[in-house]
Amino acid sequence: MTNETFAVFLTDYGPGILIILVMVLLSGFFSGAETALTAASRARMHTLEANGDNRAGLVNRLIERRDRLVGALLIGNNLANILSSSVATSLFLHVYGASGVAYATLAMTVILVIFAEVLPKSWAISAPDRFALGVSHTVNLFVLVVGPLSSLVNWIVRRILALFGINLSSEMPMLSAHEELRSAVDLLHREGSVIKADRDRLGGVLDLGELEVSDIMIHRTSMRGINADDAPEAAVRAVLESPYTRMPVWRGSTDNIIGVVHAKDLLRALAEPDVEPENLDIVRIAQKPWFVPETTNLKEQLNAFLRRKMHFAIVVDEYGEVQGLVTLEDILEEIVGDISDEHDLEIQGVRQEADGSIVVDGSVPIRDLNRALDWTLPDEEATTVAGLVIHESKSIPEERQAFTFYGKRFIVMKRVKNRITRLRIRPAEDAPMPPPPVKGEGRE
Repeated sequence: MTNETFAVFLTDYGPGILIILVMVLLSGFFSGAETALTAASRARMHTLEANGDNRAGLVNRLIERRDRLVGALLIGNNLANILSSSVATSLFLHVYGASGVAYATLAMTVILVIFAEVLPKSWAISAPDRFALGVSHTVNLFVLVVGPLSSLVNWIVRRILALFGINLSSEMPMLSAHEELRSAVDLLHREGSVIKADRDRLGGVLDLGELEVSDIMIHRTSMRGINADDAPEAAVRAVLESPYTRMPVWRGSTDNIIGVVHAKDLLRALAEPDVEPENLDIVRIAQKPWFVPETTNLKEQLNAFLRRKMHFAIVVDEYGEVQGLVTLEDILEEIVGDISDEHDLEIQGVRQEADGSIVVDGSVPIRDLNRALDWTLPDEEATTVAGLVIHESKSIPEERQAFTFYGKRFIVMKRVKNRITRLRIRPAEDAPMPPPPVKGEGRE
């Protein structure tokens, strides 16, 4: 191509080529900005803003009106793509005639995909915070100009969706703050950035508001208490032999809790002059019991424990009947757990067999089993493993009956009256067929 021919080419097609280049660059800018601003860490932006970074404050304000932001960027992106494609089509038609449409479509598809979509979005997602800070001022200016048009588009979209019964609110997030945190922690755990123990602790904190006292309390059938009518030395012996520092005191029946005795108070009383176990008044040194409803969620109960500086409460139902007891330690264990190693089974009532199966007591909480073994058995309808089997089977199973659900095979090993006291659990695909049950039929 001679210099004269090249000069003619530039004169005829140069402006169009320049427009295409500028539009592709603008499209890439809008694509990268959208990716960076939607992927930027809001927590980091708030921290930077608190430290005086004005750009971070700008990013936060843009993200707060996400629908307006995304709408404006999409408008800019589409305008740039349409204009560049139109100019390219015009140029190719002038050079190649009718076949230029096909050539322009092919060429612009390749150019826009690589340089206006994949490249800028890959760059933005590799460092979203830094990219978002860099484009914040330009994007903010563009949103101020195009924002009203974006709001109009969003309004039209909402009206159209409303015709189909879909109500889209710009102020309602898709996920709650707790769900966003939980999803982020689970993702980081899968990527290896957060170990299982830390994931479980963070999950325990997030679950406090969703669990009730009845989900973690020590049931009344497992409570250890002191009969106020027993001989004083028997009460003293019961306290000293107990592994617990606090024990409820009852009179007449276990439903009539009249106090809570602390081991330290007992020892102080015994240390007083002329006080012997035979003449100790256990009721006199007992503290007043604190009764809480079984429907209280753990977040409220934890705050109540801290506010009242107490560690022990009696749980009652709506009729005032004693259902069990809950302690501050019970709630803290929901956060920190009681598993020292993620591969060892150290929770009470759980034993791993040589064949890989798990033998568990029926009273073991489902949440504890999930945390120990990284399982996902549901705990919405039942609190214990035995309760889950009863709920799923819709019956009180007999010994040696087997059930398969949630990818696990549950075999009832021992039943006392109407209570399932021991089960064997193994993966469903590895479970051999059990012997026929003594009575009834197992459910598959």
